[in-house]
Amino acid sequence: MMRAFLLVLLLAAPAMAQQLDPNNSDGDNGGFTLEPELDVDGAGEDGSFGFVIEEEQEKVVTASGAVVRALDRVSGALSDIEMMSGQTIGYGRLFVTLGECRYPESNPASNAFGYLAIRNKSDGDTLFQGWMVASSPALNAMDHPRYDLWLLRCITS
Repeated sequence: MMRAFLLVLLLAAPAMAQQLDPNNSDGDNGGFTLEPELDVDGAGEDGSFGFVIEEEQEKVVTASGAVVRALDRVSGALSDIEMMSGQTIGYGRLFVTLGECRYPESNPASNAFGYLAIRNKSDGDTLFQGWMVASSPALNAMDHPRYDLWLLRCITS
């Protein structure tokens, strides 16, 4: 009986959904504006209306190495590993290779990002391969039941 009720409710949902009519003559759209209004007379001197026409790309510098933090969840051991670009190190049951580390030229202490390849020692399977961002480690994280590794910073000198 419950399944039949849910099926009827599921089939009736599109019919009950409210649709906004952009040509509604009484002007009542539930407080929503359907089309943005542009103030053509409010254009700036360059005629850009305050929008960014072209975004300037921030210049980055390639560092000689990086610092990677590693956590063994079983033992609770936390290690900071200094690596040079192209170097492969062993950590627990993993091989960690640093391809490259880059950072913004204007602010070396922020937003470092590095290319890491992490493989299993026993069978050589690639567990992670890609860019990690120091300021957002969960953005592209390695998924492993025992180990967590993330980029801390680039080595600048």
